[in-house]
Amino acid sequence: MQTSRTTPSRLAKRAHYDETTIHSILDEALFCTVSFSVDGQPMAIPTAFARQENSLYIHGSVGSHFIRAIENGAPVCITVMLADGLVLAKSAFHHSVNYRSVVIFANAEKVTDETEQMNALALITDHLIPGRWDDLRPTTTSEMRKTTVLRFSLAEASAKIRAGGPNDDPEDMNLPTWSGVVPLQTVRLTPVPREDTTAVPLPDYLA
Repeated sequence: MQTSRTTPSRLAKRAHYDETTIHSILDEALFCTVSFSVDGQPMAIPTAFARQENSLYIHGSVGSHFIRAIENGAPVCITVMLADGLVLAKSAFHHSVNYRSVVIFANAEKVTDETEQMNALALITDHLIPGRWDDLRPTTTSEMRKTTVLRFSLAEASAKIRAGGPNDDPEDMNLPTWSGVVPLQTVRLTPVPREDTTAVPLPDYLA
């Protein structure tokens, strides 16, 4: 949704407000940063998350200062950023980054329904490692008592995207300085098993 808070003050033409764009960026990103304020002190905590429909879920320890500070509905700003390339221009001024980002303004809602709690934990686990949840031993009642799950609405969110090459000044075009884009990519490498346990074959979802 476009609001005064989700409208960029600069290069607003790069903003997107449709759910398809916002959801696709959130579904690709592995981590988000949750920003909030406690007694006038700004805080920003990176954490794992997962999206389902128009909600975003995070989890943490019931004793976490971070979780306790926001679980009762404190306003937060959640951000995600995917870096797609370094944009090298012929001047330092025009260097840039190709990126896809999302900014969300929301208030935390503490999840109390046990089924939704478990579903959220499964979503977060499988968002990081698809297929992992079903390979794990069941979560215990004790573990659930020690865990808080928070839900955030994506109603007030926007995406911002930059793509393409450098925007060099016309008078710089003939300078003998290389310009272009250095692509960036996050890649999952070959899993490394722990050494102090019985050998277990690598599961298909990690192959």
